[in-house]
Amino acid sequence: MTGYFIDAFIYLCAAVIAVPLAKRFGLGSVLGYLVAGVVIGPIVGSENTNSLQHFAEFGVVMMLFLVGLELEPKKLWEMRNRLMGLGGLQIGLTTAIITAGGLFFDLGWTVALTIGLIFALSSTAIVLQTFNEKNLTKTEGGNNAFSVLLFQDIAVIPMLALLPLLALPELVAQAQHATAQAAEHHEELSLVAGLPGWAYAGVLLLAIGFVGVGGHYLSRPLFRYVASSGLREIFVATSLMLVIGIAALMSLVGLSPALGAFLAGVVLANSEFRHELESNIEPFKGLLLGLFFITVGAGIDFVILGENLLVVIALTLAVMFIKALVLYVLALIFKIKNSDRWLFTLSLAQAGEFGFVLLSFTVQNNILPGDIAKILLLVVALSMFLTPALFIFFDKVILPKFEQTENQREADEITHQGSVIIAGVGRFGQMVNRFLRANKIETVVLDSQVSQVDNLKKINVQSYYGDATQPDLLHTAGISKAAMLVIAIDNKEAAIELTKYVKHTYPKVKIFARAFDRGHHFELKHAGADFIVSETYHSALELGKEALISMGVHPYKAEQKKATLRRLELSYKDSLFDLWRNNTEDSKYSIHFRELFIELENAIAKAMKSENVDEQAKVERGWTPPPKNYLDDFKD
Repeated sequence: MTGYFIDAFIYLCAAVIAVPLAKRFGLGSVLGYLVAGVVIGPIVGSENTNSLQHFAEFGVVMMLFLVGLELEPKKLWEMRNRLMGLGGLQIGLTTAIITAGGLFFDLGWTVALTIGLIFALSSTAIVLQTFNEKNLTKTEGGNNAFSVLLFQDIAVIPMLALLPLLALPELVAQAQHATAQAAEHHEELSLVAGLPGWAYAGVLLLAIGFVGVGGHYLSRPLFRYVASSGLREIFVATSLMLVIGIAALMSLVGLSPALGAFLAGVVLANSEFRHELESNIEPFKGLLLGLFFITVGAGIDFVILGENLLVVIALTLAVMFIKALVLYVLALIFKIKNSDRWLFTLSLAQAGEFGFVLLSFTVQNNILPGDIAKILLLVVALSMFLTPALFIFFDKVILPKFEQTENQREADEITHQGSVIIAGVGRFGQMVNRFLRANKIETVVLDSQVSQVDNLKKINVQSYYGDATQPDLLHTAGISKAAMLVIAIDNKEAAIELTKYVKHTYPKVKIFARAFDRGHHFELKHAGADFIVSETYHSALELGKEALISMGVHPYKAEQKKATLRRLELSYKDSLFDLWRNNTEDSKYSIHFRELFIELENAIAKAMKSENVDEQAKVERGWTPPPKNYLDDFKD
């Protein structure tokens, strides 16, 4: 018993040390777990690693359950073209090419096909995490890569069902002999042992039907009953019971536990308890999946790696090249352009964590010989280790090249002038432009992002590519005759410098600017901006007002309180600005600012308690009160 505690302590220590370090260096948590496993593998020994891996594989079962929960039919239908087109072609072409390569090297067709299916998958964990860290999720390349990854995750399920049909007869015979010997010492539960083929098929259909029908009709009353207890730990226990029970049922009928968990997740995808299930399962999934990756790293046989080093490296590079080639061709076919094409290609060129799962599955089901599986496991792990290098190559080489090409484009020729020049047409600048144009005010729109300008031209919004901070471009846009400059560019420092330049050179031009926060607001005001608005200020006030209404405050009084808060903050704005401008010591400024802010909060609280109806608020907001007798019911 003491040995198990020591092994568990070693595994947890390795994870705690290696994963944060890997995250800090931009390598991702999966590689952190793998590195931790590689380091502790010689310490814990192969026997302990193998025994722990069976337990850790339950993390994969939970992951597939959560994948199933995300697959709402409506969402899948909206993504059908990219899912079936990009995802289906990627898996089909990659599998076909690698299978052909295996046949060329005299592998049996079942072995070659199995290897092709395994290497067709990419690493969902590494890619999505890297996308989130680098803010690439919303890009065209990121969206298309996500579609392929989602299709791959779904494709794992039919793969798990198909692969047992590819079992090698000689391996099956060896396994049956070993099982017969083991059965003399240990009897394993099975509901299908000794059944004829037709009865076995019937049991499988009944088990799958029970998961589908039972999950739909029985889970809701069960969760309502558990939720009525008000005990979160019981709901957690029920969630675990559901996943473990389905996995056990699938094992009893000879199916993959992961398959059953995925089906159950799909059935519950539209359940009102879906989000509660996700929050309960996620911590266990993350921990067990991390433990699984550690056991994979610990299970790497360095003796085999040393003996087959050149073979492993050659296979890894060949697999990554084949996948990248297929992905690049698909990017051309589906018209993924510029840097997004390379992001799509490089991000999915590795093998994935499901490769570990399928390799373990193929060995257990006598599909691949153990010696081949060990070499393939090294290829999967090495390709995942190389993935951060591909992202670094994209960041340092590919992306700057496309940015340089875009920046080399000359500024557009400005063919008209207007009374208002708008610098920056992101979500903020576009709204200002639409509002002004709707009121018959001529605007000149400038933006330094080529893609943004091109997108606006597609919807017939006249805009020009160019850097608004360049004096020549401003002059061409008619700044000397304009009445106003609206600054909505994303670069804080550039916005401040532009304000200073225009106020100094064209003092009659009014400057209306967007601020990101209070500090930026003060800097813009100090630079000479005439009117400044924080980008989230009014939306936050509106949300706060709606929150009051939702909590039972009458809409009229909520509007009044909103106006009171805004007016009081405006009355203190000059005092806060003077304090910011006159204090150079950070500590002194922080103390004084906190004191003044407390005074402001107290003034707001006092005003909110007032029973007087704020007539000014009515006028400012254009409030039309209901009949007098109706209002009387809502007086404080």
